[in-house]
Amino acid sequence: MGADLGDLFERIEIELPELNGRIIAVDAYNTLYQFLSIIRQRDGTPLKDSRGEVTSHLSGILYRTTNLIETGIKPVFVFDGKPSVLKNLTIEERKKNRIDAAQKWEMAIAEGAEDAFKHAQGSSHLKGNMVEDAMTLLGFMGIPVVQAPSEGEAQATFMVKNGDAYAVGSQDYDALLLGSPLVVRNLTVTGKRKLPGKSIYVDVKPEIIELEGGLSRLGISREQLVDIALLVGTDFNPGIKGIGPKKALKLIKKHGMIEGVLGELDTGIKHIQEIRELFLNPDVTPDYDVKWKKPEPDKIVKFLCEGHDFSEARVEKAVARLVDASDKGQQTLDKWF
Repeated sequence: MGADLGDLFERIEIELPELNGRIIAVDAYNTLYQFLSIIRQRDGTPLKDSRGEVTSHLSGILYRTTNLIETGIKPVFVFDGKPSVLKNLTIEERKKNRIDAAQKWEMAIAEGAEDAFKHAQGSSHLKGNMVEDAMTLLGFMGIPVVQAPSEGEAQATFMVKNGDAYAVGSQDYDALLLGSPLVVRNLTVTGKRKLPGKSIYVDVKPEIIELEGGLSRLGISREQLVDIALLVGTDFNPGIKGIGPKKALKLIKKHGMIEGVLGELDTGIKHIQEIRELFLNPDVTPDYDVKWKKPEPDKIVKFLCEGHDFSEARVEKAVARLVDASDKGQQTLDKWF
């Protein structure tokens, strides 16, 4: 989920072709959850194979990632490693929320309620071999996979700052706290999206958020941005009740640091320094590889069709697009460098 800082930053809508030739370090877990949430049947049931294993995430990887590659984008999927112990409370809370959403989903289906899909989305979670299968499919598609020691967004940010990627691809804003110069949102969910609880569809376009310009406009430093996030709430702390991003910004600009704000409010936040360090000096590794390889059509077809009951005709058509786009993309990348 991350810190909700969307109200503070300008989001510039772009078209996917504007990212042609760009390497995007994709927050893999964030993206897989998007696929699990969005790629479902009308009643909210995810795609499944004959063994009952969910395949929505694999469908997203094949079809939606192929769309990106056809646009000339070079994705690198960065996977989470071991989470900080400070995240345990958030993990447990999310688990409870998923169970609650699953129960509401079952009730909504039984009652024929229109909000069944919404509750189904809230029940999404990665389990079993989902992550391993995602990595396997990406490998067969020739797309680089990077294993982060801890938070995937932190590793993706490190890659951008190191010049090995153009931007972090994520729906969250944590990459800004971590210092990524650029963040791209809505990368894999472009198109029409239904508003929750309404029969209204809106266009969803990719958005770019630029860190330094945003900080300059707000008149704060990244360290102060982290303090704002601590007041609002992060994956590592619940925040202060009643304080949103705009109020937090006002308080931090008044006091300079969170300690002064907490003094005024006569309250406290546990592990402030440790959480600050998680954002300002995160655990990352310089040991990664961002080389693309040629797709392996036979392995993709066997993995998806024999292993997970995908339509062979549809997969072969997508693979043909992927191979063609990968060849053109490599030519573009060679020219870019």
